[in-house]
Amino acid sequence: MRISGGLQRETIVPHASVGANEPRPMEILAQRLGRGPFALVMLFVSPAGDLERLPGEAARVFDGVPVIGCTTAGEISDAGYDEGTIVALALPSRYFRVDTLTVSDLTRLDPPALAADLVRRRADMAQRHPELPHEFAMLLVDGLSQKEDELTSALAAGLGATPMLGGSAGDGARFGQTFVLDGERLARDIAVLALVRTQCPIRVFNFDHLIPTETRMVVTEADPRRRIVRQINAEPAAREYARLLGKDPQQLGPFTFAAHPVAVRMGARHHVRAIRQVAENGDLVFFSAIDEGVVLTIAEPADMVDHLGRELARLCRPERPAAILAFDCILRRLEAEQKQVSGHVSDLLRRYGVVGFSTYGEQFGPMHVNQTMTGVAIYPPGTVLAEKVP
Repeated sequence: MRISGGLQRETIVPHASVGANEPRPMEILAQRLGRGPFALVMLFVSPAGDLERLPGEAARVFDGVPVIGCTTAGEISDAGYDEGTIVALALPSRYFRVDTLTVSDLTRLDPPALAADLVRRRADMAQRHPELPHEFAMLLVDGLSQKEDELTSALAAGLGATPMLGGSAGDGARFGQTFVLDGERLARDIAVLALVRTQCPIRVFNFDHLIPTETRMVVTEADPRRRIVRQINAEPAAREYARLLGKDPQQLGPFTFAAHPVAVRMGARHHVRAIRQVAENGDLVFFSAIDEGVVLTIAEPADMVDHLGRELARLCRPERPAAILAFDCILRRLEAEQKQVSGHVSDLLRRYGVVGFSTYGEQFGPMHVNQTMTGVAIYPPGTVLAEKVP
């Protein structure tokens, strides 16, 4: 039987993992997480598991506790990068209070109503729990909905200064179907937002190891609704992208996209607009919003292992977090595999106690981004944090 559990500061933020195909995985996870009581349980579920039975079993085993989650493109457990597992993380009621909101139909978003609802919920939580000074919002969304950009913008309007982070559900490397868990159902075309108040100081983070080059290109024809780019520099998109890289268009694939991402400059920082795949007609299909007239910059990755080690070490100042919950883009995992550094990355994730999953995109504030690690570091109560990460 394959089981692992969180060993450090278990009473603050317990976590555990189990093989997705084990008999009664929810019972095993509940045993490993402990008795609680819990304000929230999160499940990051391999699509290789029994998805049909999971919602009912989770509701039965964690009776009375809100349970949210999603399918993954790989998990992050105590083993580091993992696959074929269910990772669970619980927020104990002793330190946390949570209010969950489901957006049931992403194709029919009502941004004003959604923002107004969030304002009311935040005000209510602040009034009911003045003893919990720290707050954040965590979003899980259908990773193939193509609605993340619109959704995060709408949510940000109602969240105000509350920091938001999140991940887009995955389906391994298949890109077939992605699901979000909301209570007793596992569904497509939905999102769930958890509003969290806590005694624990927190840091919400977002980083990548990409360096913009001088190579730029302009999107000259696109289908923004479907996130498709048809032409770059007035040439067929895939062919022009390959030409700029000095590659054969027939060789383009996920490893190429991970090694040579394209980014958009916003303010002082570049944000990746990751390519998902090449369509049969030579169009480029993206993971996030794209439009005509956008200037894309080709980026090159720095050393992933060195960069990840530095960033995780910074999160441990002045004190090691009780937990680090991370949403890590599938393209980072693919790059690590291609460069044969997955073991080194896993060692770092394990050493620093990172748990979470590999995503089809990340949410950070009002933005849907790609090829980043985005998450929240949760510190023991009483930890004094600098305003900026040292």
